[in-house]
Amino acid sequence: MSLAPEPPALTGTLTAALRAPAREAPVSGIVEIMKYGRARGGVMGLWAGEGDTPTPAFIIEAANRGLAAGETFYTWQRGIPDLREALARYHTRLYGRAFSADEFYVTGSGMQAIQITLAMTATEGSEVIIPTPAWPNAAGATGLIGARPVEVPMQFGNAGWALDLERIAAAINDRTRVIILVTPSNPTGWTASRDDLHAVLALARQHGLWIVADETYARFWYGDGRRAPSFLDIMAPDDRILFVNTFSKNWCMTGWRMGWIVAHPSLGQVVENLIQYSTSGVAQFMQRAGVVALDQGEDFVTQQVARARASRDIACDILGRTGRCRFTPPQGAFYLFFTVDGESDSEKLARRLVDEAQVGLAPGRAFGKGGEHFLRLCFARDPEQIRDACERIARVL
Repeated sequence: MSLAPEPPALTGTLTAALRAPAREAPVSGIVEIMKYGRARGGVMGLWAGEGDTPTPAFIIEAANRGLAAGETFYTWQRGIPDLREALARYHTRLYGRAFSADEFYVTGSGMQAIQITLAMTATEGSEVIIPTPAWPNAAGATGLIGARPVEVPMQFGNAGWALDLERIAAAINDRTRVIILVTPSNPTGWTASRDDLHAVLALARQHGLWIVADETYARFWYGDGRRAPSFLDIMAPDDRILFVNTFSKNWCMTGWRMGWIVAHPSLGQVVENLIQYSTSGVAQFMQRAGVVALDQGEDFVTQQVARARASRDIACDILGRTGRCRFTPPQGAFYLFFTVDGESDSEKLARRLVDEAQVGLAPGRAFGKGGEHFLRLCFARDPEQIRDACERIARVL
């Protein structure tokens, strides 16, 4: 009688047998502080990139209608035609030029949009340039495909944050394939000017690089007009630019996990294939909600941006009066990224604020080089809640 072989000792062997990029994926510094605060209870969590407003009823009702109509089957990989046409209408209104539905691809979140664009452009062993401080998930996604994220710190001074274009140019080599630019920026609120965009585009053209333009916060813009400057304003049709975006922020749909990619129609089959081999598409009833958000949600977006602006001004006023906080008022997004004189350990300070102020902020080290001494406060909340939170922080500082 033959016996089955003895199983190997499992201590460490299962993990060691995994692909190195998966095994070495970094723990999120944001999630770490969230776990710490949630374990204590009673903490006002301003650590994550979402507000306190639930998805509005008119969007939810559209999803309910889709469910009631039996829209629970497999659907179009690129997104239902109605939603892609709504995305084209939305962009045409916002950017003042015609867009075609063939340029839009619906994804299961903005995060999946980033994963797909990186899978299209970066190869194992290649390099992806990311100006930092930056949302850490882009670097994490880069590492998971076996590419190397190259962090290029931005400059921070009396005039605020600025791209270091010389450093970006110096970071480009034969292995470089992509530049990821998030503007308006999470976490700094810095927003690229048209001159900045022209300069980055010139570098990409010179070296044959792709740009992944993350415009998640394009509507949360505190300058003139209804949106921030965009590569869509200056690019040529054949430029190597892929745009990623999400329904999460504008329409308070973070939990829906639905986003989109803007890409030249010639890339459509490639995008469709990558969606097919990951999630095989977004639920049709959810996409019905996306159509209504785009077509009927403009007043809601305007209100959300005005509310964020009011909360931003309150946070800047209260923390500015402590005499210890250094920052510049963010031009866009809905975060205040600030450093505190005399405090060098952002994680230790974040834990102290949880303990003593019952307010949760994200430690700046989670956002890469240049952010180590900072804290990120999400002010996408009721202005009076932000006033209360900032007064608590100020008392501790």
